[in-house]
Amino acid sequence: MSSNRIPVGVLGATGSVGQKFIELLNNHPWFRVAEVVASERSAGKKYKDAVNWILSSPLPKDVSELVVKDTEPNLESKIVFSGLDSSIAGSVEEAFAKKGYTVVSNSKNHRMDKDVPLLVPEINGEHLEIIKTQQFKGGCIVTNPNCSTIGMVLALKPLQDKFGLEAVNVVTMQALSGAGYPGVASLDTIDNVIPFISGEEPKLETEPLKILGTYKNGKIIDEQIKISAQCNRVSVVDGHLECVQVKLKKKASKEEIISAWRNFTSEAQELNLPTAPIHPIYYFEEEKYPQPRIHRNIDKGMAASVGRLREDPLFDYKFVVLSHNTNRGAAGGALLCAELMKAKGYIK
Repeated sequence: MSSNRIPVGVLGATGSVGQKFIELLNNHPWFRVAEVVASERSAGKKYKDAVNWILSSPLPKDVSELVVKDTEPNLESKIVFSGLDSSIAGSVEEAFAKKGYTVVSNSKNHRMDKDVPLLVPEINGEHLEIIKTQQFKGGCIVTNPNCSTIGMVLALKPLQDKFGLEAVNVVTMQALSGAGYPGVASLDTIDNVIPFISGEEPKLETEPLKILGTYKNGKIIDEQIKISAQCNRVSVVDGHLECVQVKLKKKASKEEIISAWRNFTSEAQELNLPTAPIHPIYYFEEEKYPQPRIHRNIDKGMAASVGRLREDPLFDYKFVVLSHNTNRGAAGGALLCAELMKAKGYIK
């Protein structure tokens, strides 16, 4: 463990995403939690007294003794991870960026801003260049995508590169933890599927276009793909399962598609980033795989698990993709973004 780990702050530290940041940053080789930030209700208390710790791992002792600070940009740490609720994240993150902080956010508020990277390190690391156009006087904001978007775009990227994409249809079965804590009422979820998640379908139809887009002349040019999404909440604790249909620009055999997935790698792997999966995509031949309970934690919970590739009578092919929504899809994805930023010199 390096004694020169970079001190960081966690915004929204008492919430479910904030707690996941703290869990993943515990014993991280590059970063250490030095400050925790939460609402007025928690400010001034020791973190252990302010938080309702809901994770199965123990609360890190060094963080438990930290005094919670309020949401003002007066931290000593110049890098902050944001797990703030969207009701306040937009203005708070801007305030920190304007004061020179590097904000790596899991919140939705700035994802579609034209000068903010919507980053999946295995896919669009070159988009980080656009932070140089942000008007924050030394600070910046970088976001990671919606939890349901990440698994799908990881599976789509090799297909886009090899064969091109014209259209995508996706139906999601999303875990309860994606709704935060306390989340969805138990009587709504037991013996039930809820065929609506507020705001989710528009995100899944628009975010991939930016992520898969091209950075050129200081701008991100969205990819031109038609995407249709239907999103459902199901009684699974962690792990979003998505049924995806794709129409390709070039013909491809089943074997070529599987090969594209299995051989896919990126600079996140080349740079050996601490949170990066060894393999971004795992393909399973077994007809009943992937499954959330079995495969959500594969490769640190940071990989996409893909299976059931079949020809499709309406599109070209259909398949199933699974990803861990709180590791890959939230705090872990944002942490990986920060690791890429450090490795490429955006964080000193």
